[in-house]
Amino acid sequence: MIAVRRAMPSDAPVVAGALARAFEDDPLMMWMVPDAGRRLGLITDMFLANLRVLALPAGETYTTEECWGGALWLPPGRWRPRRLDQLRLLPTTVRLLGRRIGRVASALRALEQRHPEAPHWYLQSLGIDPVHQGRGAGRAVLAPVLRQCDATHAGAYLESSKQQNLAFYGAAGFVPLAPVELPDGPTVWPMWRDPPAVTA
Repeated sequence: MIAVRRAMPSDAPVVAGALARAFEDDPLMMWMVPDAGRRLGLITDMFLANLRVLALPAGETYTTEECWGGALWLPPGRWRPRRLDQLRLLPTTVRLLGRRIGRVASALRALEQRHPEAPHWYLQSLGIDPVHQGRGAGRAVLAPVLRQCDATHAGAYLESSKQQNLAFYGAAGFVPLAPVELPDGPTVWPMWRDPPAVTA
């Protein structure tokens, strides 16, 4: 059985590295950072900034005991970054995207427009270092917040830019919505998980 715990600030560099390795071949990341030689370093910095500014302060980031990766959740009402957080993330975003920043920001607005308005938990990112995949770690780090969703009858939402991951999320109760074709970019699959029905 894989032990799961809340990630701590001291875990951020290791978790960020694991997430970056998991996402290095992700179609969205490959589109955002076409330079394969720089991609891993840049997206490691991106995940580290995201963990420190958004995910860890929200208190619902889960990892394994050995920090093989993580599930980064944002609670209901917290999925859209505050202006101050956007400013704190801006230097990393500029380094990540360079001259592509305008094009990528415009495309990602298409995803934001599709984001549900109903209260929900938002799975911002889920990734396990490829050397540790296939052991159930992804399901394990996903589980704590899904249990909260079930206990409180809350919905959950995510976006997957890898079609082969739809079955994994489907097994956890997520249902694909209409795919989003990003302008000049890859296809992204939004997925929604209904809370369990309330029984009398």
